Amino acid sequence: MARSARQLRLLEIINKTNIETQTDLADALREEGFDVTQATVSRDIKELGLIKVMTPQKTYKYAQPASKENQSSGRLLNLFRESVINIDSAQNIVVVKTLSGTANSACSLIDKMNLSEIIGSVAGDDTIILIVKDEKYVEAIVDKLNSLMI
Repeated sequence: MARSARQLRLLEIINKTNIETQTDLADALREEGFDVTQATVSRDIKELGLIKVMTPQKTYKYAQPASKENQSSGRLLNLFRESVINIDSAQNIVVVKTLSGTANSACSLIDKMNLSEIIGSVAGDDTIILIVKDEKYVEAIVDKLNSLMI
């Protein structure tokens, strides 16, 4: 779970601010509560396929290459934020309520996160049911999903 959450936040950071170095990116992630090293950030940059591009100020910053997969993930994140109404839990089940007709798309983002604590998901018209391996992981899953709403 930590890697997916960290990488999603990393993408949000580079899309909002001009990050020039891996050290700057590691510092920004630490400010967000992620315990990272420069080596971890370096691996994330490689896995995400980030590139450096020139800014109008003639400096370089990290950016996502324009690809359909990255654009799709960004759209799913936006859809998730716009469609989720409530996130709640009972025992080892997390229930995500969405606007009518948006549960499948919102669930796609959750599925793409590959959270090992979630063993299955079912999406209806306006409800997503997530089956969590153990009750001890439920609070972390709810917190992670709520963090996507920010």
